[in-house]
Amino acid sequence: MEPLFDLGLQATRWLQATYPQLEGFFRFISTLGLEEFYLAIVPLIYWSIDKRLGRNLAYVFLFTNSWNVLFKHALRGPRPFWFDSSLELWPEDSYGIPSGHAQMATAVYLFIAGWLRKGWVWFVAVLGVILMGVSRVYLGAHFIHDVVAGILISLIILIGYIIWQQRFAMPFGKRILGYRLMIAILVPIGLALLYVVIRLLIGAPDESVQWAAYIPVAELAGLEGMATAVGSLLGAGIGLTLENGRVRFKTQGSLWQRLLRFLLGIIVTLALWRGLSLIFPADPLWLGIPLRIFRYAITLLWVAYYAPMLFVRLRLAEAEPAPQITMTPP
Repeated sequence: MEPLFDLGLQATRWLQATYPQLEGFFRFISTLGLEEFYLAIVPLIYWSIDKRLGRNLAYVFLFTNSWNVLFKHALRGPRPFWFDSSLELWPEDSYGIPSGHAQMATAVYLFIAGWLRKGWVWFVAVLGVILMGVSRVYLGAHFIHDVVAGILISLIILIGYIIWQQRFAMPFGKRILGYRLMIAILVPIGLALLYVVIRLLIGAPDESVQWAAYIPVAELAGLEGMATAVGSLLGAGIGLTLENGRVRFKTQGSLWQRLLRFLLGIIVTLALWRGLSLIFPADPLWLGIPLRIFRYAITLLWVAYYAPMLFVRLRLAEAEPAPQITMTPP
């Protein structure tokens, strides 16, 4: 791995020395990969623009994020500024490979491009992925191979999504509500169990490395990241399943209805996401981790289910009629 680390360090040093005027631009690009950005954009699409796109995008995003957390902790890769602190233009606590920013950008941007199927959208999406990857290298947050790994993992997940849609989505959608809820619960539980198995297999981190000082914080970040992933998948999975079976809201409506939906929904979302983080303790871990799972689960449950239900009750959105079940004699 040493040649890859050396290549990545040289790339970051060259970018920072040759284009110092681009620091602000690449900081802005990386800001578009923060959790807060996606926490606003995905609900906006789901509540006010295109419900089907929002639902599918949420699943792809959360699933991609889950695998990013798993790989980060399993591979325990360093970041460039862990070798050379002068390269740090963007602080990060977690392990490096794969790049979460590059992975999320690839999944989200290319998914939207594939959904809309317009040439100019594909151009913007690919350009966005490239800029996101370069920004991570420029800011000293990732090596080149971290970025490449993140992009490849997202491409595999997107291919898996296409196979799911073509072969399994329709039969699964016809299953009874209880079965679909069971799967929505079992998926994050299975993810958590897989994480535990991986942690047991890889054992304790090697603290003889040059960047050992960063390991304790990175280990904690990995654990918290998995709690976030499990809670988010749990809340979104249950919420989206219940909404599809009980609410069935429609995103159509006037501009003011769509704006009010987003404003009301995002205010409560931020109150839950940020407010509960201020109330719930982070220590001790045996309490902090379950509370973190609960915080993200309840936040995503609001986004996916309770917010649409409230929109319908406040007449900010209409609902599709319940499917009619007719009985015919044999």
